[in-house]
Amino acid sequence: MHRIIATALLLLSSAAFAWPQPQRPVSSIVSPTWASEASREAAGEAASVMRLLNVRAGQTVADIGAGSGYYTMRLSPVVGPRGRVIAQDIVPKYLNQLKARVRRAGLKNVRFVLGGENDPRLPVGAVDTALLIHMYHEIAQPYELLYRLRAALKPEGRIAVVDLDRTSGQHGMPRALLVCEVKAVGYDLVSITDLKPGYLAVFRKGPATNPAAVRACRE
Repeated sequence: MHRIIATALLLLSSAAFAWPQPQRPVSSIVSPTWASEASREAAGEAASVMRLLNVRAGQTVADIGAGSGYYTMRLSPVVGPRGRVIAQDIVPKYLNQLKARVRRAGLKNVRFVLGGENDPRLPVGAVDTALLIHMYHEIAQPYELLYRLRAALKPEGRIAVVDLDRTSGQHGMPRALLVCEVKAVGYDLVSITDLKPGYLAVFRKGPATNPAAVRACRE
């Protein structure tokens, strides 16, 4: 209880100033899918990412920016009945369509969260792994969102970003810039692994950062 109260007070205090704006283009949300599911499945994308992250039964995984649910649908059987998938998106239409898809598939371990541009609105201390798949470059306020995401992670929780190593204006995210932005709000880099295409970057919570001290990284 004390930890929850402390987290709430910290988040309230973080709203008392203006967070820095990203010093790079923010891509617009143009589709609930990054590419066709058939092409992603042929490349083994989700299977590779889940294997590298050691996603397993009983875990809680948040699919942030879930869109059409490519990862949500594949995470559900892996975490199993004792685990949970939190499908989150900021576009109500996408979330409603995914709810219908999950219902048709008979999946019982998926929960849905309508997030905000600066707040994922996930339950406190609940998440083992938060996935941000081909959507980080679309986050309008990455510093505040990442800061607020810290509260949702378990003590050993982590975030995993999959993106293309190209400019954010081209619907990608340069590796060095991603690392700078995520570390700016108190995460430590664990690993970066090449994918085909793109990369997987994994971070864990480091020492808490004073929100007022956060400075925007430059491309």
